[in-house]
Amino acid sequence: MLNKLFILAALAFLALSACTPDPKLIEAGLMAAPEPKLVEGIYGAKDDGAFAISAVPVEKVPAEFQRASVYYPSAEAEGTVVIDPSEKHLYLITGKNRALRYGISVGRDGFEWAGTALIASRQNWPTWTPPPEMIARKPELAKWEKGQPGGPENPLGARALYLTTNGIDYGYRIHGTPEWFSIGQNASSGCFRMINQDVMDLFERVQDGAKVVVLNSDGSYPTRLVVPPPQLPKEPEVTVTPITATGDDAPLILNPALLTPPAQSGQPAAVCSVPLVNGLCPAVPPRALPLPSVSRSTAAP
Repeated sequence: MLNKLFILAALAFLALSACTPDPKLIEAGLMAAPEPKLVEGIYGAKDDGAFAISAVPVEKVPAEFQRASVYYPSAEAEGTVVIDPSEKHLYLITGKNRALRYGISVGRDGFEWAGTALIASRQNWPTWTPPPEMIARKPELAKWEKGQPGGPENPLGARALYLTTNGIDYGYRIHGTPEWFSIGQNASSGCFRMINQDVMDLFERVQDGAKVVVLNSDGSYPTRLVVPPPQLPKEPEVTVTPITATGDDAPLILNPALLTPPAQSGQPAAVCSVPLVNGLCPAVPPRALPLPSVSRSTAAP
């Protein structure tokens, strides 16, 4: 036992003298993990060709979602992107046990996914084309069914990295957003949003063909691709307002024995001069009643 402690202490001394964190010592509680080092002065306004990038009020962005150089042990190669949806963080592996950490926005409930992918291509100020199922959920997006041109109001922001798995494009992207306030939230339809200044930085650091790992919701490493089923719009709920009337406007309660069944199929149609009641023609016409009001409430997309 003493020998083991001596060895651990020696390793701790060597690690400290070399300023190189040792994951085993950190896991054993013999050494503290280095604190994240925020990258300063990166969220100001800037020109980017034909478009301008607005400044981000950095004081309103929690420090944990600002770009930082962090200690991050990983078996992945330098240049790999690792996304942890549970923490709302994207890591770019920059060296042994080191990474650049960016804050992100991830998929809403029902839109989460996990697995590995490749960066198939990267685009400046990309065109955004909502998929048919999104238009079905939000009919107001039909105006962009042929594509919304890139620009400051485009949902894909200043840059987009297009992801594929086994050569298949499932519609997932890593992209910028003008909605910097959504970072750290479950707000997207499965894509990973970044502050525009951050996605521009990532765009310059990664290469086409780079590996992307999206961890499971519990932070574990994925063993297969898990994608959600298509999110189709819900059928509208129909609410019928009951009739409440008194006096001469009160509903007339008919005796079922006084109702005459309509003609059967293939026979002459029964003559009924008043509306059917429960599929039957009343022998005694009811008094005229106001129609019930019907309101439709459609679930939010």
